[in-house]
Amino acid sequence: MPEVKFSVLDREVKTEVPEGTTLLEAASEAGVQINSICGGKGACGKCKVRVLEGDTEVDSLATLKIDEVKAGYTLACQTRIKSDAAIEVPAESTAEKGRILVDEDSRKFSGLISNQGEEAESHEPLVRKHFLDLPEPTLGDNVSDQRRVNRELGRQADLSRVRADLKVRRTSSRKLRENGWRVTATTGWRDGAEEIIELEPSDTTNSHFGLAVDIGTTTLVAHLVDLTTGETIDADARYNSQMQHGEEVTRRIRYAEENGPEGLQEAVIEDINELIYSLATREGLEPKEISSVVCSGNTTMMHLFYGFDASSIRKKPYVPNATEPPPVRASKLGVEINPRGLIYFLPAMGGWVGGDVTAGVLVTGINRSDQLTMLADIGTNGEILIGNENWMISAAASAGPAFEGTGIGSGMKAGEGAIDKVEIANGELIYSVIGNGTPKGICGSGLIDLVASLVEGGYANRSGKLKPDSSERVRKEDGEAKIVLEENARNGNGEEISIYQSEIKNLINAKAAIYSGARALMQSLDLELENLDRLLIAGGFGSYLDREKAKVLGLIPDLPADKIKFVGNTSIKGAKAALLSREAYQESREISESVTYYDLMEYQNYFEEFQAAKFLPHTDLTQFSSVTGKRNGGERDEQQQ
Repeated sequence: MPEVKFSVLDREVKTEVPEGTTLLEAASEAGVQINSICGGKGACGKCKVRVLEGDTEVDSLATLKIDEVKAGYTLACQTRIKSDAAIEVPAESTAEKGRILVDEDSRKFSGLISNQGEEAESHEPLVRKHFLDLPEPTLGDNVSDQRRVNRELGRQADLSRVRADLKVRRTSSRKLRENGWRVTATTGWRDGAEEIIELEPSDTTNSHFGLAVDIGTTTLVAHLVDLTTGETIDADARYNSQMQHGEEVTRRIRYAEENGPEGLQEAVIEDINELIYSLATREGLEPKEISSVVCSGNTTMMHLFYGFDASSIRKKPYVPNATEPPPVRASKLGVEINPRGLIYFLPAMGGWVGGDVTAGVLVTGINRSDQLTMLADIGTNGEILIGNENWMISAAASAGPAFEGTGIGSGMKAGEGAIDKVEIANGELIYSVIGNGTPKGICGSGLIDLVASLVEGGYANRSGKLKPDSSERVRKEDGEAKIVLEENARNGNGEEISIYQSEIKNLINAKAAIYSGARALMQSLDLELENLDRLLIAGGFGSYLDREKAKVLGLIPDLPADKIKFVGNTSIKGAKAALLSREAYQESREISESVTYYDLMEYQNYFEEFQAAKFLPHTDLTQFSSVTGKRNGGERDEQQQ
């Protein structure tokens, strides 16, 4: 078989694959993750690489620019291996698995969230440990070993219903006698009852850990929690390896339909296991000391995690296989903690609104508040929930990957080297870079700042069209206008960081989907956005978002600043709340059951709302009076020229 060498970043990786294998497939085999928004269909142009040596066969180069072809680039998904080869993967094509920036708000969160945002008193983890110092059997006290253990658990922890499976019962008598009747019982909550997971020698109650995991479409975030104290002791994150099969969930569902769900399930399980080993190694733990994992994520991520058939989610009437999967043993899914540990997943609300939104409601207390609140999770699959203690309704608006910084030639995720803030002052473009180093690209918040600043500065009109001759930075390439941010910045290889007209259009379409979805959901209830008491913006994305620039873009409603709050990664917060509290876990189930799931396609004026939102900030400027009052004295400028 041909040997393929991949040069990526500062390392070289080798693998052998059958002749005819695509470079994208070979890279995956070698553990090199290459960007592929379209899932290997040749439609996105993100998987460009250079073939340095060897014979290859190219199916298509249609999505590459002429200068890229001249520079020797090819598409990894469209190029098949014919012989031994050496491949160079440029930095912009990589989506390398590894440590990425963890949401600082998530790091700060520890303990539980009450209705006032303070630490809750309840501390009753889903999985607990109990040290049992049992009296030895006598003729006067000759109950069975099982009843002896259950009796002590009832006395210590008020556990009225305790069960144990065959594996525990087969070894319990020997363990009790070999250890002088001094053992630690680990118990977990599932199916409405307490279950003895295992018995261990002596007292191990001080070695008791759990993991909260946010399974995002783009990234996975994991927090390691000491279940005895409730303290978050470490956090880590990495990119979701499923991205090589498509950046959007619909593409991943199609991939599973064509190839089976196993590959996607294995990818996310492997990511979680790598996070487990990374955290355990840093903290000097054995993975088996982790006895429980609570996951949160959208409905598709939940299906792919369990290996469920997700095909019905993308087809009318968009019904999922399940919204509340049962807790299962870690060994059943291949999650490498204590094999008998339990894996939980926060329940979803519907086909396109998942457990991540359930988590958001749980930790922000929307279901316990009399304030009319909107929770918006802005991302590839924009999820929106509106309600209060009396009622809640949710919907999803497909925005695409622009807010994640992908689907953009110079785009990248919010990590080190990403331009995250942009301002145009006195004709000068000013930006900040995450990590304060050399810029490598621009992330979602930077894109929003840039487009909003272009409109405010008069470099683009309200349809987002760049104005020729407005700046020396506005140029044309192959007949398409672009705005140049940096000419020689990306990793020092001489490639410019620029945003093209078509990419600005994609961002505007994405913001239109979010805003029109929010407005349509409100109007379906005979309410207006101005009726909101609070707007809560969730996700790591919100940590970098400038609310005023977001208003100029027309992404969020024109509400007073004191009504808009960034609540951080509520998905990981909710997973952690459930990990530490059975009461919170049960509340998450009640939340998911009480929310009405609304399909925006049912709203008869949704298309008109979407079209109206494709201007900056909107066709109807009365919806953004604070923005239009700042620009040109509130006068209406051109929309479509």
